[in-house]
Amino acid sequence: MQFKTAQGIDIPEIGLGTYKLYGKECKKVVTDALKIGYRHIDTAQMYKNEKEIGDAIQYANVPREDIFLTTKIWHTNLAHDDVLQTVEESLTNLQTPYVDLLMIHWPNKQYSLEKTLEAMLVLRDQGKAMNIGVCNFPLSLTKEVLEELRIPIFANQVEFHPFLEQFDLLDYSYDNDFLITAYSPLAQGKVMENETLQEIGEAYGKSPAQVALRWLIEQENVIAIPKASSREHLEANIDIFDFQLEDEHFEEIDNLDKTTRLVNPSFAPDW
Repeated sequence: MQFKTAQGIDIPEIGLGTYKLYGKECKKVVTDALKIGYRHIDTAQMYKNEKEIGDAIQYANVPREDIFLTTKIWHTNLAHDDVLQTVEESLTNLQTPYVDLLMIHWPNKQYSLEKTLEAMLVLRDQGKAMNIGVCNFPLSLTKEVLEELRIPIFANQVEFHPFLEQFDLLDYSYDNDFLITAYSPLAQGKVMENETLQEIGEAYGKSPAQVALRWLIEQENVIAIPKASSREHLEANIDIFDFQLEDEHFEEIDNLDKTTRLVNPSFAPDW
């Protein structure tokens, strides 16, 4: 596994996304992932699987300090006191005294962003959240956090794959030392159907999914959290460190249409 570094902290470039993994399946997948070599696990309050992930971490017997664990506060839990209370519940479910990264899952204008972040800073000061970040924050809101509120973030987690660009956010991350975490990095499986990615994959003996993940992590400041439910896909998603895209192939992926947004709930911000 290889790492990206922000603010002096290393995080594995490929993590495991766990959205829609539940119950026994979730525990098995996370246990398998940890045994295979994953050390970066991403969950959220809304996923309803924090307990199973906590069980898997205990069962896998990997030292807690070797795992980078992320959870996210749901967008209806952003009042100051709700942040404190629900994160305590998350820590109980995860069976850990701290998470490595605590994030706002979606912005919500009904709550004071400043007070939400202040509560997260309290948790950081208490050692219950080693780092804080945001998800689904467009550039304008990200700038509000860093420039108006002057609160540094470790990462912004956004939908990012060969069919949707986040280049403005990425450019901004370079000057402000935070990472971009790409969720849905395989475009919910759509990368497998793309002829360009298929052809590029053939040149390296890799799948379109592996090419897509390679394209993401070859960009400075980008990490990715593909979901997988089978051992075969878990292994394939981290088998991407033995090749590098040629410039022409990288540019071909850059030139794909980048307007396909797959995650766009009614409460999403204006991108």
